[in-house]
Amino acid sequence: MSHHYSGPDFGFPHGDARLDLTDLYAFPKPGEAGKSILIMNVHPSASVNPPGLTTADPFGREALYELKIDTDGDAVADIAYRVRFSASEGGKLTATLRRVEGIQAAGTGDTGQAIVEGAPVSIGREARVTDAGDYRFFAGWRSDPFFFDTQGALNNLQFTGDDFFDDKDVCSIVIEVPNSALGRENLGLWARTLDDVGGKWVQADRGARPQQAVFLTGAENADYLTGEPADDARFVAVFAHSLQHAGGYTPEEAKRVAGTLLPDILPYDPKRPASFPNNGRTLTDDAVDIFLPILTNGKVTGDKVGPHSDLLGEFPYLGPPHKG
Repeated sequence: MSHHYSGPDFGFPHGDARLDLTDLYAFPKPGEAGKSILIMNVHPSASVNPPGLTTADPFGREALYELKIDTDGDAVADIAYRVRFSASEGGKLTATLRRVEGIQAAGTGDTGQAIVEGAPVSIGREARVTDAGDYRFFAGWRSDPFFFDTQGALNNLQFTGDDFFDDKDVCSIVIEVPNSALGRENLGLWARTLDDVGGKWVQADRGARPQQAVFLTGAENADYLTGEPADDARFVAVFAHSLQHAGGYTPEEAKRVAGTLLPDILPYDPKRPASFPNNGRTLTDDAVDIFLPILTNGKVTGDKVGPHSDLLGEFPYLGPPHKG
């Protein structure tokens, strides 16, 4: 299910839906080659365990939402965009976007150069967009662009084309960034959420490529979500074991394929067209149909579900939420 429900037993990290990273997208801005669109989606509107709706409160006040950018290929962040949320005097939620680079980008904290301050958070269908120099910023509820036959996956990969996410929402952070601020051409991206636990930032979730968490269970899943891409080689054996079980790979081939899935980083060159998994990810890329043949060693090639029809042709590109 992409990276939805990445906590224990299809629950949420730290038991908080607002900390659940669902998807990461990166693509050149349509019609303007000098800018990129970075989208970090969190907080599914519906839960699986237990079934039902999640909280209407979009983002955690005691949370930090980060986009990490590696510019030199060492799987360590050289640039980071950080978003924090707070309540204004009128009780409405606002967002602050900060940018850090160098050693600070690889660390943890909520400091940095303020790019956007006091941006309104969209609760209803209207997209409230904030312009700040060469940047544009949006945060709020939107229609979930991810598409997948979840029930088919739970039914031993017997797919019927029923899109579980067709009427679901997520909370989106969308940033229009000048490519000059990204550092270079060949980048590695990932996103993470952090929780303030006793005055200390604790990583709750992280990811870049969709559906990586299905390879992990129990303590392995917890270690993965709190880990760093630079250390992902330690999970190759775990991924390989899952590939042997699901796809009937030989041990050697399973290890080779697992190595192509790690580290969990999304490659992105803003000067090339985006297409998952080789360069960024657009809102219509069928990540599931790319992932299933890898998982099953070619035995299952798709889930019969296609992109959503409510996407927008302009910023923030995601359709309006179904609820509210």
